[in-house]
Amino acid sequence: MTPGARLQAAIDLVDRIASARQPADQAIKAWGAANRYAGSKDRKAVAERVYLALRQPPVEGEGARGRVLASLIAHDRLTADQIAALFDGQGHGPAPLTDAERQALGRPRDDAGLPPFVQAQLDASFGPDAADDAAALLSSRAPVDIRVNGLADDVEAVRWGLDAARIAASATPWSALGLRLEGAPDLAPLDLFKAGAFEVQDEGSQIVAFLAGSGRPQFVIDYCAGGGGKTLALAQLEPRRLIACDINGDRLNAIRPRLARAGVSADLRKLGPTGEGAFDLQGLADLVLVDAPCSGSGVWRRKPEQAWRLTEADLERFADIQGAVLDRAAKLVKPGGRLAYVTCSVLHAENGAVADAFLTDHASDYRPVRIADALDTDLLTEPARARLADLAQGAHTLQLSPRRTGTDGFFIALFERIP
Repeated sequence: MTPGARLQAAIDLVDRIASARQPADQAIKAWGAANRYAGSKDRKAVAERVYLALRQPPVEGEGARGRVLASLIAHDRLTADQIAALFDGQGHGPAPLTDAERQALGRPRDDAGLPPFVQAQLDASFGPDAADDAAALLSSRAPVDIRVNGLADDVEAVRWGLDAARIAASATPWSALGLRLEGAPDLAPLDLFKAGAFEVQDEGSQIVAFLAGSGRPQFVIDYCAGGGGKTLALAQLEPRRLIACDINGDRLNAIRPRLARAGVSADLRKLGPTGEGAFDLQGLADLVLVDAPCSGSGVWRRKPEQAWRLTEADLERFADIQGAVLDRAAKLVKPGGRLAYVTCSVLHAENGAVADAFLTDHASDYRPVRIADALDTDLLTEPARARLADLAQGAHTLQLSPRRTGTDGFFIALFERIP
């Protein structure tokens, strides 16, 4: 494929992703299957251009062409004339630039171009650093992190095993069980993976699970288990009883082979829309972790197309769901037990606002637990514990982000049920 043809393919894909609301990875895979003439280098180049474009606000109004043009400016550092030469309308290349597009190429681009309501949410979460955090959410590329199964293997032994498979790995700075891999290797065929030596899990997800589980609780409930990533991380605490709950039975079933591979066990419970299925657990758990449904804004660097789909109505709906789920989960905590509220979001309405509302509504039965008082865990490195205490600044909440911690954007708030 010519450079122009690759650009046109990227434009078509970005347009398809926007119009069909299809996940980017699925759209790119489908395009590759339907266009066998494109070689592996072509497919890789087109995929990279699509992701670069999705991370950029368009240079002119809305549209796929504008995003691809923006990516050429931001990442390729091409001049207007160089870009115009690619948009020459020849062969399968894109049509020539319009006058408006030519004019837009020279305009300064000072922000991430996110909707005003999102910018306001980021301001509330990050204050004067909001612009830098927004840029990191969209422009930075996410690494591949794994969590070593400390119940079955040693971190250094897994690192050596990966090295033997020609996969470079280095220790992560926060999680004592974490390794960060170079590139994006295919891990599923590895004997180490099949033997349950590790799971793919962003270091931010590891951090919040280990903070929630400090003190080694014996009866643990993962209330919104999803695919089971945090359930497996909580298993590292070796609780006497571990229960994973979710309203989606298919998601729960997907946890079973992961548990078996890791050599750990957990009870799986399907919940009804108002908490049915867990009523018998009220007042019993040492720890209930609520990884609530959310916008997923903390993983926009992995799924940049989602940044442009979120609406104010979506955000309000998520906040309502989060408050309701947290209220239901709170009933399962025993007096003196801990409740951990977690999202993979960086938006205040889903994070601090929900945590504040919960404390207001439950002032008689719950109190905050400072992050600094939840760092008594050897699953976090010693330097990490000190740095996390500094980041929390004495609060019971903590916001992780690509800029702050080099992780996905995760939020955690800790509460204790008053005895």
